[in-house]
Amino acid sequence: MSSKEKILSAAIVLFAQKGYSGLSMRQLALAVNLSVAAIYHHFPDKNTLYLEAVRFAFLDKAQAFDQVWKSDCSAEEKLARFIRSFINVMLEDRDFHRLMQREILEADPERMQLLAQGVFTSQFCLLMQLATELAPEQDAHLLATSVIGLAKYYIEYQPLLKYFPGWKPEHEMPEVIAAHITTLLLNSFKAKTA
Repeated sequence: MSSKEKILSAAIVLFAQKGYSGLSMRQLALAVNLSVAAIYHHFPDKNTLYLEAVRFAFLDKAQAFDQVWKSDCSAEEKLARFIRSFINVMLEDRDFHRLMQREILEADPERMQLLAQGVFTSQFCLLMQLATELAPEQDAHLLATSVIGLAKYYIEYQPLLKYFPGWKPEHEMPEVIAAHITTLLLNSFKAKTA
């Protein structure tokens, strides 16, 4: 692992734990056993480091989504695969998940714009295209946002949901959640056109 990758890996964990404002370059330097100057050699400022860390964290996750978009299957199956991939990504990488939670809660406009434009726009556009294919009469932006929101709900509240009546162990399985959300959405599309 290069020193740049070492810095990025540590930054992801520390940004997730401390937040953007709570992490200093000095703390990061201590964590990776480098000087502050060495970090600034790779990253001219904290914003650049932050954006690169999120991109680095999302790089392997984007590959999972790319497999969905390149698959030769129906739009309905692509939706189910996207939801399953989204859930798996968030459940498998708790630091990335925590980082995204923290950023959404802080809602700093500049960082939100950096994240949207610098990391997530291409995936969101592909999801909007799929939404248009599935329900051309509906607002693609709202539909794509709803897909993400429904999947994120199950991820965020999973620790609590198992204590509600009717919970079953399979309710924690990404494929079960993805199938449920897909069916729910597809039924709502049909009801809207009927």
